[in-house]
Amino acid sequence: MQCQTVLPGAECTFWSKKGCIFEGNSCQLVIDKCQGCERIVEGTIGQVCSVAPSPEQKWRSGLCNFATHQKIDLKTVEAKVNPLKASKKAAGGKKK
Repeated sequence: MQCQTVLPGAECTFWSKKGCIFEGNSCQLVIDKCQGCERIVEGTIGQVCSVAPSPEQKWRSGLCNFATHQKIDLKTVEAKVNPLKASKKAAGGKKK
C-alpha cells in the first residue's frame, strides 16, 4: 500500500487500512551515520530513509545493510600450509 503521511504516494510495507502500523505511527528521521546515503528522501517531517522506517535500529548492530555510502573491505585470507605436509607432498613426486 502507499504511504499517506511521511512519503505520500510511496510504497510502504507498514501502511494498512488503519494507517501506519509502525511504532509511533510514522517513520523516524535519519541519523548522522546515514548522511551521504542515496536512499535518503525528503519527507513531510524531514529527511527519512526510503527503505527503513527506523534508521537508528538498522545501525544498532554495526553497519546498516541498506547503506550505499559505506563500503566493506573484504580481505582475502591466505591459506595456511602445514610445512611438514608441504615437504611430503613435494617429495612425493620425486623417485630415486
